[in-house]
Amino acid sequence: MTIFKEKLDEEYLTLAETKVILEDIEAERADDEDREMRYELARAIEHVNRFAKFEPEESREFVAELQELEQVDEATAYKIVDLLPQDRDELRSLYAQQRYSLSGDELDEILNVVAKYA
Repeated sequence: MTIFKEKLDEEYLTLAETKVILEDIEAERADDEDREMRYELARAIEHVNRFAKFEPEESREFVAELQELEQVDEATAYKIVDLLPQDRDELRSLYAQQRYSLSGDELDEILNVVAKYA
């Protein structure tokens, strides 16, 4: 027997936005003494607490500013915000799966936006 789950919706989130959602879930679980927090949830909460660098509003502004650049699509903007690449090599690795490569000037343009927020 095979069970298929249908994907109903998809939305990109920054780590900061994910942190807020997980904090709400954690608070719900804390209110219900009979509900144990699953290992995966605890690890996810630990991860966002360690790596989320921004408040949700600031992370959304950062994503929006990156998306204003022609060479940054939505998925890549979210990756950049979460990973904060510091140099051309780190940034190139985010574009490794793309069918095109960016020029040094295009990479620098993105890194200049990152530097404003880092």
